[in-house]
Amino acid sequence: MLTARVIPCLDVDNGRVVKGVRFQGLRDAGDPVELSMSYERQGADELVMLDVSATPEGRGNALVTVAAVRQELGIPLTVGGGVRKAEDAGALLEAGADKVAANTAAVERPELLTEIAERFGSQCAIVAIDAARRPDGAGWEVVTLSGKNRTGIDALAWAHEVTERGAGEILLTSWDRDGTRSGYDTDLLNAVSNAVHVPVIASGGAATPEHLIEALQSGADAVLAASIFHDGDYTVADIKAVMAKAGIPTRLDPDTT
Repeated sequence: MLTARVIPCLDVDNGRVVKGVRFQGLRDAGDPVELSMSYERQGADELVMLDVSATPEGRGNALVTVAAVRQELGIPLTVGGGVRKAEDAGALLEAGADKVAANTAAVERPELLTEIAERFGSQCAIVAIDAARRPDGAGWEVVTLSGKNRTGIDALAWAHEVTERGAGEILLTSWDRDGTRSGYDTDLLNAVSNAVHVPVIASGGAATPEHLIEALQSGADAVLAASIFHDGDYTVADIKAVMAKAGIPTRLDPDTT
């Protein structure tokens, strides 16, 4: 069995890490380079960095921030935000990203995923899916533009389509749970994980180690969290120690335990 990955997430706005609830009410959470280094020391398996204002502001990702983080980081780095064409993905990879995540632009032009996968390989093509439960409770729909736009697209159908187009991994965020600390949407995770053949990263709602364990037991291959790390509730090593006791295979760094 593959080890479960623990991935801190840095939402970056104008060079600073921010955090909010359901993508709104953003507050400052620190410097991206300092936090990246800290999380790597704690035993993080990977890092995700999302430029949350790039798409709403109609600009590309802040390559300077990506390069600064990469210079100090030894673990894999996934970067998203402002990716509208394959050239944007290439620029991020050149700046130091190992994988590139696309979201809004992929929904608007699904061919983007095929272009990135064919040019750089499926292992570099990550699709970030923000999903919200439909008002009538019948499944989930894809939302874009930081949750402002409800597309009406079925989240499970979209997850299947993006893998057919070459996506090598799905970063699945529950819009309803994001920043709420109420736990991941395990029903959503289970449904998407069963619908696709690529790894699924769970995101949105973590507050305790038990929440991360529930996500992994619901089909996720990796768990992403932000607030619990930024606010100092737990270190990555704390989370992994609880996971190991629960029988979840994980990479334990002797220097962090």
